[in-house]
Amino acid sequence: MSISAIAFDAYGTLFDVYSISQSGDKLFPGKGEALAQLWRSKQIEYTQLRTMCSMYKPFWEVTQDALIFTCKKLQLDLTLDAQNALMGQYARLDAFPENLEVLQQLRASGMKLSILSNGTTHMLQAAVDAAGMQGIFSHLLSVDSVRKYKTAPEAYQLGPDVFGLPAKNILFVSGNAWDVCCATWFGYTTFWVNRHDAPLEELGVTPHGTGRSLRDVAGFIEQMQ
Repeated sequence: MSISAIAFDAYGTLFDVYSISQSGDKLFPGKGEALAQLWRSKQIEYTQLRTMCSMYKPFWEVTQDALIFTCKKLQLDLTLDAQNALMGQYARLDAFPENLEVLQQLRASGMKLSILSNGTTHMLQAAVDAAGMQGIFSHLLSVDSVRKYKTAPEAYQLGPDVFGLPAKNILFVSGNAWDVCCATWFGYTTFWVNRHDAPLEELGVTPHGTGRSLRDVAGFIEQMQ
């Protein structure tokens, strides 16, 4: 099986969604980790509910809704200034430390790289710019164009459409187990970046490759070629 392009998930794969806990701790001492965990969980839940019910709303707004709920649940006083600060930080989440070097190496090898994400194009561009990843990706693919979140087939179809390739010839890379499992069902060749040694979801499907960081992706591609 020949891999001709790579589609990376953004949040939880290239950008650390839990790095927001540092900003959370500054605003709500001792509550940063709990805020980051619940915020992420509720954000994903809202995307799934909205897709199931055909009630699409852009990811930036969904992320803000999830933040408001999280602070209510944790009984945190979310002032407008605090909300703006946290949302502003979300727009420039920390990238995982090895990512830029690995992405530059993959790009230099001639591999076509893209991001395929729930995030809006504006969010993705802001995150890419903040991480110094300009010029690496040929496409920033946002589900905003199909108005359905992953794991809808229409969202995953963005990769084959833009590259003009069958899904099996595109490597889909995600740090989210649910995402990589559903991308495998869709037909991608898949790689799970399992940074936290988590168990695989009990869905009866297994990604084609697994590693602990983005560094393991290059070795996997060499094995596949």
